[in-house]
Amino acid sequence: MKSRFPDLVLVLVTLVWGCTFAMTQAGLKESSPFAFVMLRFAVAAIVLGTCFIKKLRSITSAELLAGLGVGSVVFAAYALQTLGLQHTTSSKSAFITASYVPLVPILQWTLFRRRPTAMAMIGGTTSFLGLILLASGDGLTLQLGLGEWLTMGCAVASALQIILIGRYAPTSDPIRISAIQIATVAALAGLAMPFNGEVIPPIGPSLLLIVLAMGILGTAVVIGAMNWAQKTVPPMRATLIYALEPVWAGLLGLLLGESFTTAAAIGSGLILVGIVLAELRIKGSKPAYS
Repeated sequence: MKSRFPDLVLVLVTLVWGCTFAMTQAGLKESSPFAFVMLRFAVAAIVLGTCFIKKLRSITSAELLAGLGVGSVVFAAYALQTLGLQHTTSSKSAFITASYVPLVPILQWTLFRRRPTAMAMIGGTTSFLGLILLASGDGLTLQLGLGEWLTMGCAVASALQIILIGRYAPTSDPIRISAIQIATVAALAGLAMPFNGEVIPPIGPSLLLIVLAMGILGTAVVIGAMNWAQKTVPPMRATLIYALEPVWAGLLGLLLGESFTTAAAIGSGLILVGIVLAELRIKGSKPAYS
């Protein structure tokens, strides 16, 4: 049970992601995209900086560089997806972003020569098919225009984020590297605002509540948990667990009265099957993850 606790933490991370989707949509009704990201991550940075000031004084140069690198990739994912959504639909964006699932083992093999096993690839492929069904709804036609290519860049950045966290987390303090990541995203989002014609919005009670909730729970706690859990959970397994996010979002939407199609139900099942398949081993084979 103890060895599976980090996996459970990542499952809870996806649950938080799924539940904060509606909150993000509400926040974007009162704020422009980059301003919302900046406010959300700035709150998270302030919270971590206030709660762990003594620990942050011991940041090493390696943690600083790792945090800056991962934070830049996280910001790239947000920026490319946000810009892509201005030129494509949300269903297409969800489908293309989901391609990070097969991209993680491909990039891990290409960049670090860490080849996934057959069962890990089968599990990843099964989960990806499930994500396609979740994103497709009643039907999805895909033409590659500017929005789609920008969103594909988001998928690549998301895959790199998972790989880099898996590479640096085992040798870094999760609080320190999380704080650097979060502060980097906040700073880059603030710098991006004028290029997108944005200013800081009026912060009324509802936006303040959303930003505080997203900053504390949806960012500071979640990113800290990811960095802690991926000290022991390999990138490929983490990727499959992260695929649970749209499942939780769909179930929450169902509770709120939204439709949950047959395709979405089948897709959710395939994601769960993919996670189980990736845990299995062919007799005489190596462990499914490296």
